[in-house]
Amino acid sequence: MFAVYAQEPNADSPLDSLVVGERPEPEVPDGWVRVRVKAASLNMHDLWTLRGVGIKPEQFPMILGCDGAGILDDGSEVVIHSVINAPGWQGDDTLDPKRTLLTEKHQGTFADQVVVPARNVVPKPEALSFAEAATMGTAWLTAYRMLFVKSGLRPGQTMLVQGASGGVSTALVQLGRAAGFRVWVTGRTEEKRALATSLGAHQAFESGARLPERVDAVFETVGKATWSHSVKSLKPGGIIVVSGSTSGPDAHAELQRVFFLQLRVAGSTMGTRDELTDLLAYLDLTGVRPQIGAELTFPEAQKGFQAMLDGDTAGKIVFTH
Repeated sequence: MFAVYAQEPNADSPLDSLVVGERPEPEVPDGWVRVRVKAASLNMHDLWTLRGVGIKPEQFPMILGCDGAGILDDGSEVVIHSVINAPGWQGDDTLDPKRTLLTEKHQGTFADQVVVPARNVVPKPEALSFAEAATMGTAWLTAYRMLFVKSGLRPGQTMLVQGASGGVSTALVQLGRAAGFRVWVTGRTEEKRALATSLGAHQAFESGARLPERVDAVFETVGKATWSHSVKSLKPGGIIVVSGSTSGPDAHAELQRVFFLQLRVAGSTMGTRDELTDLLAYLDLTGVRPQIGAELTFPEAQKGFQAMLDGDTAGKIVFTH
């Protein structure tokens, strides 16, 4: 079958490991289902996989793609939840110490078909296109959990999103505006800041800029480059919710400011199956739709990966059949 996959880990030049070609069709184990993929979206996790992060060398070649949407053998239209739990796990899907994401152990969604446990598919709302639904399982689910499960914010409070144009960032802007928060954003370029305001941000500032006032919560996916600004931007008692560190993990902790102002830092990773179901219902009820910056065919995958590597994104990059 057609697939976009990582041939081997390549930390220094990840795209040299990217192959657009053919892989064997997967077998369907008991309790699993086959999804004929209609669309899948690109995530930073896919670049990390190409670099060999979070995956053992012996697991290559690995079909890439953490999330997607498609059709089951019975004709049902579904969205894929990519957090694969250990058999018998009970509780929050994201807290299972043996959990994996698609492409860490099991083959991913950038192919004609993918197999996942039966509980890892949820019905796709009819109003969502396959391309829109394909953005839900990673970036949008991450943003939903950060905002509605982890932050503790109330409508009317002020949130700051560090970084204006990535998949999680644009989702946070759209979700936050629809939920009644005052949404502020930072961005490196005027173009990225304009994108954020077009999606609903009330104000957009240059990266590192002094804000008009301190905020109730900061949403971090950037890491080292913005961490100090995030800490300094919080009101006493405020919270940073962090789900990534694209600029590097080794930030100065600013511990004196953290304890003196009683700041809180909350980690957040992906989301549960129930949260994905709620997210889809939220979009169905509100009419909010994801910002898709580029929709490419699967054979054009190299172009999408290059754009993500260069930081040239304006929302989600989606591949379709």
